[in-house]
Amino acid sequence: MDVNHEVATSLGGQTVIVTGGTRGIGLGIVRVLARAGCNLMVTGRKPERLETVAAELSDAGVPHRTLQANVGERKSSAAVVAATVEAFGTVDGLVANAQSFRPVTDLEQVTESDFDLVLETGPKGTLFLMQAVLPVMREAGRGRIVTFGSSMGNTGAPGYGPYSAAKEAVRSLTRTAAREWGRFGITVNCVCPASVAHRMPVMEENSERARAFAEMYRDHPLGRDGDPEKDIAPVVTFLLSEASQYMTGQTFMVDGGGIMRA
Repeated sequence: MDVNHEVATSLGGQTVIVTGGTRGIGLGIVRVLARAGCNLMVTGRKPERLETVAAELSDAGVPHRTLQANVGERKSSAAVVAATVEAFGTVDGLVANAQSFRPVTDLEQVTESDFDLVLETGPKGTLFLMQAVLPVMREAGRGRIVTFGSSMGNTGAPGYGPYSAAKEAVRSLTRTAAREWGRFGITVNCVCPASVAHRMPVMEENSERARAFAEMYRDHPLGRDGDPEKDIAPVVTFLLSEASQYMTGQTFMVDGGGIMRA
């Protein structure tokens, strides 16, 4: 028995793109990957949020770049990858987290623009990013791609029809990419977290909506909601590491067991 063999979980020196990395789950992932020693490319839509994240990473001495980007545009995704390669020489991992959506709307009231928004920033944006990193990862003979679905896609959450449909489309793209790109040493997996919307800065900690979200998770097996840094980001970190090298095309429900109560 080789007791000296170590499981390769370190991400030190690896270059990872995190889209939608300025708040919520994306920001939690950025912070955990920063502590893991990654070179980071962080994208977002609002310059002021990017500046805040950049300042935090600079203070911590983390090699990074930030870039304002619209993931729903193919040219924007290509620019993100090009800027990452220019800064760090390669792309080892992609975390396609960015997703826009409109407030809760019954299906009867969903407009074409409501649906277009989630499709453009969800499955289309994810596809554009994956296509952009493919040549870099294929040349390297290795790559890790982590996409984001949602527990709402599995449960058919009322009021979230377009969002849920978009997230299920992302899961389907994930499986197809895993089949087509596995021969290049690229793994593609999907994380489906529970909602952490009430942890966003825009929602006051003790507001009625925040309390409603917290109450919603009381009947989950773990009895609580998820924390972006403590619960969700570590799973993403694992999927970016060599420890996950024999896993691809999979969906990881990081929802405190909530899928079992659907």
